[in-house]
Amino acid sequence: MYEHVLILGCGRSGSSIFVELFNHLSTHTYYSEIDFDLYLNKDFSKPIASKITRENRKYQNTPGLSFPLDVLLERIPNIKIYWQVRHPLDSICSLRVWISKTWGHHPQPPDYKDWMQESLLKKCAHHWNYINSIGYASVKKIAVVTKFEDLVRDSSKFSKDICEQLEIDPESHGFELKSWNRRVQNNNNEDFIEALTSRPYSTQDHHNKINRWKENLTKENLDEIVPMVRQTAAQFGYEL
Repeated sequence: MYEHVLILGCGRSGSSIFVELFNHLSTHTYYSEIDFDLYLNKDFSKPIASKITRENRKYQNTPGLSFPLDVLLERIPNIKIYWQVRHPLDSICSLRVWISKTWGHHPQPPDYKDWMQESLLKKCAHHWNYINSIGYASVKKIAVVTKFEDLVRDSSKFSKDICEQLEIDPESHGFELKSWNRRVQNNNNEDFIEALTSRPYSTQDHHNKINRWKENLTKENLDEIVPMVRQTAAQFGYEL
């Protein structure tokens, strides 16, 4: 039996394109950033795949997450949680669009208002670090870590691995997987199709998605933000 899937992580880390894999697969019903209360009331008799749920004021969220983990697990015990992570410097570059708009990414760090006078890059670094330290710690024992870089460098292997983890036969869904694999690219070209919910965040200030920070950040920028994220980055294998 296929498991329900929930993809978590910091915004701009590839969770949107990851969850759209399930929009290509007939095995799952797909939702993106659905309100948590609406999510709980869906029909879970058939497999559902979703990414980070939207916060609902009815609930007391688990630190670093946009929902209460205990409520989720009580309602959906047979759920597979993935934690999607991306190189912090690339994520920080990508986060700038909506962090600059009154800290538009969620969940917001509880002290985010104290950071409003800091530089945009420091705000983005603080956001990335909070989600990937406090948020990840909340689900570390049950979540499978997946990396943006693996997804982009070899989407075919990535999608096959995910299918096998969920006991979905990749060979039986070859055409569906191929259409998703083809659209996942490291740069803009005729095959690349960006995730629907990511399009408002797109900028044209870089050529490649992996190591975009080398195009966007100066040495002075790095001196400002690397110390903020170095320790958290190391737990995911990113050496800064």
